[in-house]
Amino acid sequence: MGRAFIIGIAGGTGSGKTTVARRIAEIFRVEEVLLLDQDAYYKDLSHLSFEERKRVNFDHPDAFDTDLLVEHLRALRKRLPIQKPVYSYKEHRRKEETVRISPAHIILLEGILVLEMEPLRELMDMKIFVDTDDDIRLIRRLTRDIKERGRDLEQSIIQYEQTVRPMHLAFVVPSKRYADVVIPHGGENRVAIQMIEATLRERLRQVDNEEPQL
Repeated sequence: MGRAFIIGIAGGTGSGKTTVARRIAEIFRVEEVLLLDQDAYYKDLSHLSFEERKRVNFDHPDAFDTDLLVEHLRALRKRLPIQKPVYSYKEHRRKEETVRISPAHIILLEGILVLEMEPLRELMDMKIFVDTDDDIRLIRRLTRDIKERGRDLEQSIIQYEQTVRPMHLAFVVPSKRYADVVIPHGGENRVAIQMIEATLRERLRQVDNEEPQL
C-alpha cells in the first residue's frame, strides 16, 4: 500500500479552515481520512508560570513544536500510528495525556501557519488556503475565545490587536502564495469542496496500487 496523501489547509483565524477540513472529512469513511490540527502542537510551556504563559505570542511560528509535528506526519505517511499531544487553551500548556491516532489514506492538516512552514509544506501533496473577509474572521475569533476558551472580551481584543492581526499580516497572508487552491467563503463554498472531493476520490482509487515512498 502506498504512502498517505497529505493536504495542508491554512487560513487566518476564524477563516473557516477547520470547517472546510471537517466538511471534506465528513464525505469519506473514518478509515479513509484523518483530520490533524496544528493547534495540538503548541510547545509545552509547563515550565513557565501561568502569567508568563499568557504573555506568549501564540500566533508566531515559534509557538509551535514543528519538529514533533513533522515527525508525526512522516510516521502517518508511512501508515504508522502516533500519540498526538493534547493542549489546554485555558491553561496555555500541553496536558500529560496523549491521544493515539491511527493512520489513514488521506491526512488533512489544518492550522493558521501550516503553509508558512517549509518543513510542513515539503510533506504536502496538496495545499489549500481558506480566504475570508477580515471583519467576519474577527467576529468569529472573539466569539470562540469567549465561549470556548474562557476569555473575556477585553482580553480577546487586546490579544487580537497586539499579536493576532500583526502575525496574520506577517506570516499567514504571505503563505497564501504557496497554495494550490484558494477557497473564498470558507466551508460554505460547496463548489470548491466538491472539486477537492473529486480529486481525493481519484486518489483513493489509485492508493492501493502505489509503491511505498518513504
